[in-house]
Amino acid sequence: MAITDWPVAERPREKLLQRGAEALSDAELLAIFLRTGVTGKTAVDLARDLLHEHGSLRNLLAADYSRFCASHGLGQAKYVQLQAVLEMGRRHLHETLKHGDALTSPQHTRSYLSARLRGYPYEVFACLFLDNQHRVIEYEELFQGTIDGASVHPREVVRRAMSHNAAAVILAHNHPSGVAEPSSSDAQITQRLKDSLALVDVRVIDHIIVGDGEMTSLAERGLI
Repeated sequence: MAITDWPVAERPREKLLQRGAEALSDAELLAIFLRTGVTGKTAVDLARDLLHEHGSLRNLLAADYSRFCASHGLGQAKYVQLQAVLEMGRRHLHETLKHGDALTSPQHTRSYLSARLRGYPYEVFACLFLDNQHRVIEYEELFQGTIDGASVHPREVVRRAMSHNAAAVILAHNHPSGVAEPSSSDAQITQRLKDSLALVDVRVIDHIIVGDGEMTSLAERGLI
């Protein structure tokens, strides 16, 4: 049965308009993105098959080009469309942060850092540079690879903070393993950066570790 033959209240688009996007299942949201199904399957049926194939909505959204396009009903056009949607979401979170206080909007801050860092298969170290009212000036990804004393250079972080005339920073990096537990190296490099930035009167507010669906704040752990 075609979706147009379903009761109005059960059609994904109408359901979204009436009840909001949060009322839809993963399959229904994906069906709206897909717009059409394939021969013998509605968009919702196809969405359910894709979720089953990839294991979850998140896995589907994080699939690389080859993996994504190999799925029945998808392809280059859908991949490009999806990447545009994901990037708009990241930019929306960034604009929300830039117009607010990073410390009074901790959930927005963490959501943004998660959106930027969670999908990398390698470690990435980043900084949110803040003004004296803790509003975001800029986000920058500074280092890649294993995050330890050899790969994160305090001098470069200080240079970038001074370039942005920042009064404070929030440090962040991801753990590709998915486990957001801080290591001894994480604590050591945080202290090194804190000491180096203090020389130019820049405060380290926090160091956020992004894992798979979880995040850890070193400030909350008493490590800053």
